[in-house]
Amino acid sequence: MSPDKGDIITISGYIHDNHNERVGEARIVVKVDGRVVDEVITADNGKYISRFQVEKGKIKSSRVELEISKSTFKKKVIQIKPEEIYGSRGHYSFVKDVVLPRVLSPAFWVSTVIFILAYILIAFELLHRTIAAMLGAAIMMLISYTIGTINPNYHIFSFHAAVISIDMNVIFLLMGMMIIVGVLKHTGIFQWCAYFAYKLAKGKVLVLAIYLMIFTAVSSAFLDNVTTMLLLTGVAIEICISLSLNPIYMLIPLILASNVGGTATLIGDPPNIMIGSYAGLTFMDFVVALAALCGVCIVILIIFSKLVWGKDYAAAKIENVEEYIRKLKEEYKITDPGLLAYGLGVLAFAILLFLTHGYWHMEVSIAALAGGAILATIAIATGKVDLLELIEKDIEWPTLMFFMFLFILVGGVESTGLLALIADWILQLSKGNFIAALSLIIWVAAIMSAFVDNIPFTATMLPIVAYLNTVIPDSANTLWWALALGACFGGNGTIIGASANVVTVGIAESKGYHITFGQFMKTAFPFMIISVAIAQGWLLIFRPQ
Repeated sequence: MSPDKGDIITISGYIHDNHNERVGEARIVVKVDGRVVDEVITADNGKYISRFQVEKGKIKSSRVELEISKSTFKKKVIQIKPEEIYGSRGHYSFVKDVVLPRVLSPAFWVSTVIFILAYILIAFELLHRTIAAMLGAAIMMLISYTIGTINPNYHIFSFHAAVISIDMNVIFLLMGMMIIVGVLKHTGIFQWCAYFAYKLAKGKVLVLAIYLMIFTAVSSAFLDNVTTMLLLTGVAIEICISLSLNPIYMLIPLILASNVGGTATLIGDPPNIMIGSYAGLTFMDFVVALAALCGVCIVILIIFSKLVWGKDYAAAKIENVEEYIRKLKEEYKITDPGLLAYGLGVLAFAILLFLTHGYWHMEVSIAALAGGAILATIAIATGKVDLLELIEKDIEWPTLMFFMFLFILVGGVESTGLLALIADWILQLSKGNFIAALSLIIWVAAIMSAFVDNIPFTATMLPIVAYLNTVIPDSANTLWWALALGACFGGNGTIIGASANVVTVGIAESKGYHITFGQFMKTAFPFMIISVAIAQGWLLIFRPQ
């Protein structure tokens, strides 16, 4: 464009929705005196820039219009007044931010139905959760590019929007920790810790249960609760059999401890990983805000366990404690001290990076990936771990794929406005009151997470809580902690509430010990209610930021 051929006009700005969220992929048609002169699409951050040329000297007398449209939003026409255009010598500019109101379009209803159906398949295990999430995500994209091409009102989101909705920080963090734990499990460290707990307890089952609960909670905080239960369940069952104790009486408190302990840190429970990544919260933010509360809840769990299973623990015994300790020492020993030394060193390095990643302005996933890469290199280079086994068995690809497709599913309903609708509903219900909003979030999160896996629920709530944080006075990060506590503690309510529960119950069943839904809920749900009530009081009193 040359000023000699006419006046050059640059129009720019941002497109927002009612929640002040930037709207990407909105279509903007620029018209001058009814004639289309340019057409642009907003970037992911909602920014648009249009540059066009009109006949010299005619800009002030021309009628310039912007037609802004996107499926699930109401079409808006902005007429630019001559006095709003500024500039001289053939170069003129106009800056306009536009709020685009949402509408309940066909894309909204289609994406909502797909999301709910996928949720049902996941919650009631009618289909493997990875397949259910993949199916839902694929159908959303397929409809967007088939029916949505014929009728734009059915367009949910683009492939690009689907891909960028995947939080790779979460994916890489999980992958890195899976590699670290995958190498460590080859050393026998977890089985040895169970033996050591039994040795310290000296045959006293209640004391053993307390040691195992504490160990489970601490391990879950730094390794994640799913992995901890995956490695400890088999050992706990074997010890219980030797004590003539029903393993269920040991496994349920360990599950509860794993979910409580995992809540204490950013990496301990998948919902925390998602919240930390979305909200930009650091490892130390979680520790400062939640660790002390989780410690209190572990103490409550120990008391609760004594009240519920104390008689069963007292009845359990073994004839020759010393002989059994010697047997465990022989059976559960460190199998590779050298690899263990490397593993613990790398784990300590990764944890140090977790603690300081805020200082380095580094995503927490980088720390996990670095640790995983270093430890995998050492293990494979020394021939202590087989590469294929590490890749195929220790990295839980179905879990990583589930997260990826789940993020796409949530991205779909976020794009079409379902989450904004829910956020508005919570805001209206709480009337903008902090205490009401906090109570709603923590209890809705707890009850929902008890009956559906807390991972998809948390993913759904992230944009909602983010919006509430901006409109409710003095909320700071406290609403994020309410979501974390509700989702993680709520996962204790039923067998299907958290991944650690499902993993433990599955292993127990494979060894002949079936834990029914009602059997688990009978004892776990009351503790969930107690812990969530304590958490609510803690947040209201201390208001961790």
